[in-house]
Amino acid sequence: MITIREFQEQDWTETWKNIEPVFRAGETYAFSPDITAEEAYNVWIATPAATFVAVDSHDNILGTYYIKPNQPALGAHVCNCGYIVAENARNKGLASLMCDHSLDQAVSMGFLAMQYNLVVSTNENAVHLWKKKGV
Repeated sequence: MITIREFQEQDWTETWKNIEPVFRAGETYAFSPDITAEEAYNVWIATPAATFVAVDSHDNILGTYYIKPNQPALGAHVCNCGYIVAENARNKGLASLMCDHSLDQAVSMGFLAMQYNLVVSTNENAVHLWKKKGV
């Protein structure tokens, strides 16, 4: 049983454990592989309009995503999201669940569209998912 809920401050340590290896690998996000936990908190938690975590029945964090305006002011009606699935939870449909959740969340937050600015071409799973979802 997977639940997607809004991020809570006590989630940060476990969230960082899941996103740190992804940022350090430098293969799917444009953040510096040397990003600090404080910098990551700022870009993943503090700056976005909202951040969510996907948890199992024991409240273990399996994935996370943020949603934010893609541009300021006149471009703020379009949102952008970033998603990360924990290494031990990949290839089980979690990214698809988070994508669906984010699309619903975008509508409920008043966004009129969603734009993906950066998906690394070698991230074949993400490219396949976004094409499948039509986004």
